[in-house]
Amino acid sequence: MQIDSLVAALPQDFADNSKVWIFQGSRAFIEKEQTEINEQLYQFYTQWVSHGDPVKGWAKLVYGQFIVVLADEKQTQIGGCSTDGMMRMIKSLERQYSVNFFDRLMITFLKNEKAEMLPFTQIQYALDNNHITENTLIFNNAIVNTKKELLNQWLVPLKESWLASRVSFKSSLTTQ
Repeated sequence: MQIDSLVAALPQDFADNSKVWIFQGSRAFIEKEQTEINEQLYQFYTQWVSHGDPVKGWAKLVYGQFIVVLADEKQTQIGGCSTDGMMRMIKSLERQYSVNFFDRLMITFLKNEKAEMLPFTQIQYALDNNHITENTLIFNNAIVNTKKELLNQWLVPLKESWLASRVSFKSSLTTQ
């Protein structure tokens, strides 16, 4: 999936300040799993409620590895119980597919239009050996909270991400 495909997949009628949650899977899902997960996500968000009122929600598995959930709060504010319901659904998917959606020590990059994961502890080694460069796109999961941020800050070059201050670019090439 290219970034243009992600933009096209997102609902256009959701406000830029719609809440976003990103859950990074610890592995890529095969096509059959992707279809099943997207069906379960659809079932979830079409029945999502907060304090009895329907939530204008959307969710999809993107890049074969990330669950992106949006909630437009113009009509209905997301409460604790509705957030808990979303988390139960994510935990259920974890059990069903033997995957971890909460490992913050795995960093994912976009290389050749494919998500590739590296443990945080191997990022400098990957830079030093030119597996990634300062221009390799990183999925900036931790800082995205709104639809606008998803569109503008989710995929950024490594040198512009939160990780830039934690690595050295001296020995890496600047192309890629």
